[in-house]
Amino acid sequence: MVQRVPRPAARILLVDGAGRVLLMRFMPGDRPPLWCTPGGAVDPGESYAEAARRELWEEVGLDMDCGPEVAQRTCTFKTFEGVEVIADERYFRVDIDAHEVRPGALTALEQRVLAGSRWFTVDELADWPEIIYPADIADLLGRTEPARA
Repeated sequence: MVQRVPRPAARILLVDGAGRVLLMRFMPGDRPPLWCTPGGAVDPGESYAEAARRELWEEVGLDMDCGPEVAQRTCTFKTFEGVEVIADERYFRVDIDAHEVRPGALTALEQRVLAGSRWFTVDELADWPEIIYPADIADLLGRTEPARA
């Protein structure tokens, strides 16, 4: 049995004025390319909300409060560092008019594996040829309320 390390994480559903969601493309090298929402692990001493704000700045270049949690999920996966984790992911929805993604402070790992970002329409999510996490992101977006920033 695989020993999994707990990994609290904050994820951001960043939605623009056209109703598109921002996803980040990662090319880790040990698996096919994948897309996921901005976000990442909660640092020691940090709250989920603080982590969401920090991750939004680091990966997207927006420094703002991400509002309240809108969803939670637990999942298991192998991190880009090769660690098997059980993740407690908390989602925050941020609705903005528009934004040109310019990362504020990528980590060394992100600089190595982050291959860009893209705004997706809900229709594009259903049959995109690469893996998207979470797989049910369209349903998650439909279950969350817009929160104007």
